Amino acid sequence: MGSSSPLTRRNRAPSSVLLIFLGFILCFSHSSNAQSKPAFACDVDTNPSLAAYGFCNTDLKMEYRVADLVARLTLQEKIGFLVNKANGVTRLGIPTYEWWSEALHGVSYVGPGTHFSGLVPGATSFPQVILTAASFNVSLFQAIGKVVSTEARAMYNVGLAGLTYWSPNVNIFRDPRWGRGQETPGEDPLLSSKYASGYVKGLQETDGGDANRLKVAACCKHYTAYDVDNWKGVERYNFNAVVNQQDMDDTYQPPFKSCVVDGNVASVMCSYNQVNGKPTCADPDLLAGVIRGEWKLNGYIVSDCDSVDVLYKNQHYTKTPEEAAAISINAGLDLNCGSFLGQHTEAAVKAGLVSEAAINKAISNNFLTLMRLGFFDGDPKKQIYGGLGPKDVCTPANQELAAEAARQGIVLLKNTGCLPLSPTSIKSLAVIGPNANVTKTMIGNYEGTPCKYTTPLQGLAGTVPTTYLQGCSNVACTVADVAGATKLAAEADVTVLVMGADQSIEAESRDRVDLNLPGQQQELVTQVAKASKGPVLLVIMSGGGFDITFAKNDAKIAGILWVGYPGEAGGIAIADVIFGRYNPSGRLPMTWYPQSYVEKVPMTNMNMRPDTSNGYPGRTYRFYTGETVYAFGDGLSYTKFSHSLVKAPRVVSLRLGENHVCRSSECQSLDAVGPHCENTVSGFEVQVKVRNGGDREGIHTVFLFTTPPEVHGSPRKHLLGFEKIRLGKMEEAVVKFKVDVCKDLNVVDEIGKRKIGLGQHLLHVGDLKHSLSIRI
Repeated sequence: MGSSSPLTRRNRAPSSVLLIFLGFILCFSHSSNAQSKPAFACDVDTNPSLAAYGFCNTDLKMEYRVADLVARLTLQEKIGFLVNKANGVTRLGIPTYEWWSEALHGVSYVGPGTHFSGLVPGATSFPQVILTAASFNVSLFQAIGKVVSTEARAMYNVGLAGLTYWSPNVNIFRDPRWGRGQETPGEDPLLSSKYASGYVKGLQETDGGDANRLKVAACCKHYTAYDVDNWKGVERYNFNAVVNQQDMDDTYQPPFKSCVVDGNVASVMCSYNQVNGKPTCADPDLLAGVIRGEWKLNGYIVSDCDSVDVLYKNQHYTKTPEEAAAISINAGLDLNCGSFLGQHTEAAVKAGLVSEAAINKAISNNFLTLMRLGFFDGDPKKQIYGGLGPKDVCTPANQELAAEAARQGIVLLKNTGCLPLSPTSIKSLAVIGPNANVTKTMIGNYEGTPCKYTTPLQGLAGTVPTTYLQGCSNVACTVADVAGATKLAAEADVTVLVMGADQSIEAESRDRVDLNLPGQQQELVTQVAKASKGPVLLVIMSGGGFDITFAKNDAKIAGILWVGYPGEAGGIAIADVIFGRYNPSGRLPMTWYPQSYVEKVPMTNMNMRPDTSNGYPGRTYRFYTGETVYAFGDGLSYTKFSHSLVKAPRVVSLRLGENHVCRSSECQSLDAVGPHCENTVSGFEVQVKVRNGGDREGIHTVFLFTTPPEVHGSPRKHLLGFEKIRLGKMEEAVVKFKVDVCKDLNVVDEIGKRKIGLGQHLLHVGDLKHSLSIRI
């Protein structure tokens, strides 16, 4: 099935999960296209006696129904509900349920809960998350989630999918070498938080508007400080992420907090790695303390697949498997992806390591999630989404949204003036490169079978006469056909090179060791640029950034586009941008570093802030002090936008109580909580006039950044807000940002407390800068 198949997703997982998959494959290898029944409990139509059970009574509160169900189960039955392939209880009319499905950017075949058949041969495959994030469009994040959940429900109704999806991935893209950075919304905590809550709302919120009901259940992963897979022999299964409290609360935790607090997510997945010496799935402070205690998770906590097995076998964190089972359940874990808890929990109970009450609590969280999904409400066809079916998957509207998401995400990084191309004046276009005519590469990992593909070559050839050469047999490009490529480019009016990466270069369990284009790609690009008759456009298809300084500085290369992994309609979007049918508006959601950066920064160093004592340059645009190839937020348009300040305060005064310590002593900062944060004075509005001074309509992302005072190792720059605006030629409009001093202008101090720096804050929008003083 390729590098992203279920069997290789957890390619170091123990045999238990592999057996689940093999059973799944055997089970469905002979399946027909006949419609099958979805899994659901309380089928009173078929078995009227079930109506007598309290858990099947939809008039009762869900909590009462859950308590009734738990009280009816034996210990062995309860343990069967602690694992992803939950055993059914025939005597109670409860079928087997598979919890593990994925929907990172469309309904996926990764995970045994979902599969495709002749009845539903594919689902809409949206761009990989990193490209969707580049749109900086929160309404788009939510719209995609809504389509994905509709298709998931449609597939559930014909027995092809589950109701619980272990998506999205909201880890911070801290290091450009990380193979899974493609799955994330990028390096910025605010963007990642907005993506997290937006996509989760799209997946979960029902049309009925009941916040306690779920369309499907989302899951934010991988909690927490998880972003090393396999780098120079350091593997995620053994990696201990050493993270200080400041970085934890300032960088790693915000997207997860937003998932739970703002998105009301139904699940959080704990990761493989340890954080400061403790496996995340066995850390009561992280699970019961933060997720359930501080953030008030309404849902269940699930382990990454075989994490409990890993903490016992790989990390040797406990002496016995029973201790591993007990320590995880006692820490707050509710569900184990894998079979470990199913095998060892009963012995742990008998040994007195974990109580039956703790198991009751865990499965109650799982059952409550299924209750919210309507799993215990009888026939789904009689419920709110019962009318959905194959006709609602891969609709023209859904496929158009996939194309639109790719258009909005594509980032124009360089344009000497030749773009957009004129379709009427070009008589011949040369298209060259290992990613020029790819299909599966465009959808990245955690993929499903797409409705259909439009490759870059197909998109471009649909507009002008085109010649094509692969140039390298694959992205590794160990041998490049330089002679063939230069000949083609020397004869064409324009040459488009489609280069970059795929899952053989960057993937789960595969981190990069450098930032150079693979193999002979750079040589091929350089020689084609030298030989070309007309302008050369470089298109980079990848999750992470590359050091393409050579192309940035090459005068013959007239344009550079980054297109992420653009999804099933990638070719349509690329052609629309190149030929000007769409004015590019994407912005980079991550920093593109030079190769020299990774030569001096080990991937395993989790510190965000620079350290002058050892030359460590820091990470991400917020703290990195070195040179960049392209910066976070970079991206060009075919028109020119300008900004002017309409309204912003020069001074904000916070009122302190008479006895406040800062009245009598010099303070650099104040706590970001307290009476001074509860009055209206702590909030203000920034208004920016945006003008499109060009000759075509365009969409523009307005970023509001702040540079706080230098206190508590504050960021060099921090994103406060962003807004998308569409303007016609010579049109202008005012964009308004509401800023809460305590919530938005705080920094995290050395012990993880949020503080407001006193003194000068510099607000910036584009080239516009405005100084603001916060005082008492």
